Amino acid sequence: MSAEPADRPDPETLDNLFGENTTAIHRYVDLLISVGVDRGLLGPREAGRIWQRHVLNCAVIGPAFARGAQVADLGSGAGLPGVVLAIARPDLRLVLLEPLQRRTAFLHEVVDELELDNVQVLRTRAEEIAGELRFDAVTARAVAPLATLAGWAFPLLCPGGELVAIKGRTAAEEIERSRATLGRLRAGGLRVGRVRLESFGMGVVEPATQVVRIESQE
Repeated sequence: MSAEPADRPDPETLDNLFGENTTAIHRYVDLLISVGVDRGLLGPREAGRIWQRHVLNCAVIGPAFARGAQVADLGSGAGLPGVVLAIARPDLRLVLLEPLQRRTAFLHEVVDELELDNVQVLRTRAEEIAGELRFDAVTARAVAPLATLAGWAFPLLCPGGELVAIKGRTAAEEIERSRATLGRLRAGGLRVGRVRLESFGMGVVEPATQVVRIESQE
């Protein structure tokens, strides 16, 4: 088993974010920094900062989702943020969408190992299931520019659903660059409603996680 990363958070932080599921998040981190690194799903340099840069960065956005929501993680990769959200928020129903076989193989192993009964893994692209599945929210992290991401996500949303996109320090600038394109977007019978930028995890992660929330309207 890999050594515990140096940026391991204190027990109180873990308890606040994961409650009774702290064992599960530790097991997931172990898989990320061992199997995930070995298979090229995570860079070797990321192992030492796995908690702050990746796991907590995703976990703090849990309050963005309504209780019991059906959520799709678009381009889930190694399960960030989908697996983390499934552990932090066991009331959510997560579908992890990932087109690459080696990544979906890892995700299936994680789901089985951690016995995550609120997670489904699908090897597919968003475009391939448009109109077949609908979700209360679609989330994504480091997948595509905002306007492109919205074009993929909206056909998967229920009317009134939201795209909840984890973005970096330049999130505000990206919103401004995308505003005209978003205003013209019509996808899945939906158009863009309110667009807002929110910060999550102040005092837990530095910098706080920046999230762009885009509401859908009929």
